Amino acid sequence: MFADLLTQDAFSVLVVSFGIGIVVGLTGMGGGALMTPALIFLGVPPTTAVANDLVAASVNKSVGAAVHWRHGSPNIRLAAYLIIGSVPCAFLGTFVHKLAPGDTDHFLKLILGGALLFAAASYMFRMYLQLRQVAAGNEAPDEDPRLKPLLTIVIGALGGLLVGITSVGSGSVIMIALLLVYPTLSAVKLVGTDLLQAVPLVLAAAIGQVLNHGVEWAVLIPLILGGTPGTFLGSRMARWVSQSVIRRGIVIMLTLSGAKMLGADATFLLLLGGAMLLLGPLAWGFIRQSRGLDAFDNNAAAWRIPERSEKQPADSAQD
Repeated sequence: MFADLLTQDAFSVLVVSFGIGIVVGLTGMGGGALMTPALIFLGVPPTTAVANDLVAASVNKSVGAAVHWRHGSPNIRLAAYLIIGSVPCAFLGTFVHKLAPGDTDHFLKLILGGALLFAAASYMFRMYLQLRQVAAGNEAPDEDPRLKPLLTIVIGALGGLLVGITSVGSGSVIMIALLLVYPTLSAVKLVGTDLLQAVPLVLAAAIGQVLNHGVEWAVLIPLILGGTPGTFLGSRMARWVSQSVIRRGIVIMLTLSGAKMLGADATFLLLLGGAMLLLGPLAWGFIRQSRGLDAFDNNAAAWRIPERSEKQPADSAQD
């Protein structure tokens, strides 16, 4: 086993997982949606990629959640409602592969490709919603939003099922659903809450995948060794690193990965990637201008945090 960890393939997994871990810590999104297709492109079979990515994510997301917990950003009650729906459905979703007709790996690639394209569309929609909120001049309220328990549990259940099948959804589909249902939840609380609920969600899916497919140590150990410090570093940077460019890059990667999983050839992927890279910023600038904003202003979050004076009033200073 140790000899397998010293190969070029293992080093490639280590480097890729470190980079993706930073993205997960920064945004709370993109873990399974980026790591699973990356493993497949590195030559790992789809079922093995999903299983090992979920096991590694259960460790890496725990690190990110711990950092956000220390800063007090998660909404505990909201995370609890999500967990009620997501954990059992994530475990059950891992058994769907056995119902697939014919080649399981081919079936999983098709499902994963559709999930990646859906995640990319959700990501773009989230950016547009945030743009509308910025244009409206909203500020992050101090109080937490009023919770909707039943709807939140349903969101968790659907997201958990998708994670159990593909490993995609814990940080992309669930987060966009939270943004739609709780639009006043600040960006930092949104990321912290999603990372907190993702820990038991991914752990349940990982247990199911291990029972069905086992783990490949030569893949799993580099995933953890690279992803854990990457997620920790990204979580520490989340409060001061602008996320707009990262998010646009994730949209392009998700779209190209999804198209590749569905069988698109290299020429089509090259043209699609070039068009998104060159024309995407122009289209986004036009949308920003239509909302009365500068075309290429760098907005890091939907809600502006009100500036608070560092000097306290004299009467409070005396208390």
